[in-house]
Amino acid sequence: MAYILPVQKALPAFGENCFLAENATITGDVIMGESCSVWFNAVIRGDVNSIRIGNKVNIQDGAIVHCTYQKAATEIGNNVNIGHGAIVHGCTIHDNVLIGMGAIVMDHAIVESFSIIAAGAIVLENTRIESGFIYAGSPARKLKAISEEQRKLLEELADRYVMYSGWYK
Repeated sequence: MAYILPVQKALPAFGENCFLAENATITGDVIMGESCSVWFNAVIRGDVNSIRIGNKVNIQDGAIVHCTYQKAATEIGNNVNIGHGAIVHGCTIHDNVLIGMGAIVMDHAIVESFSIIAAGAIVLENTRIESGFIYAGSPARKLKAISEEQRKLLEELADRYVMYSGWYK
């Protein structure tokens, strides 16, 4: 079972059919929807502000989700894929988004639906990521529009992780 820890009387809450890897850590004011997965060595730390996670969100190996004390909560929509080693911090991520491996999304950034943050990209504070585009680099810049194939992937990828997590139950 994952390491689940209350912080100042706030205990994480989970929807039905969630997979939490044995060495994942989830603390504090975290509310997670249904059919989510939190993979090996991932950390979701709702100790200094709230973290709200929608349905069918996968937080992959070594990813970190955190927030900023009294300034920036974290909100993650539905069907969001947070890649291995990514950091999502005090920002808002809308539905059907892919945050690539090792990417960083900082405080008060907004990632609109059907967007891809490329592996290793750094989305600076207060940046707005426009729907329908791939952003890459440091700092992240609009690279190009997503293709129909990539849009379809964003619609299907979360379901794949629901399937993968079922292999561990």
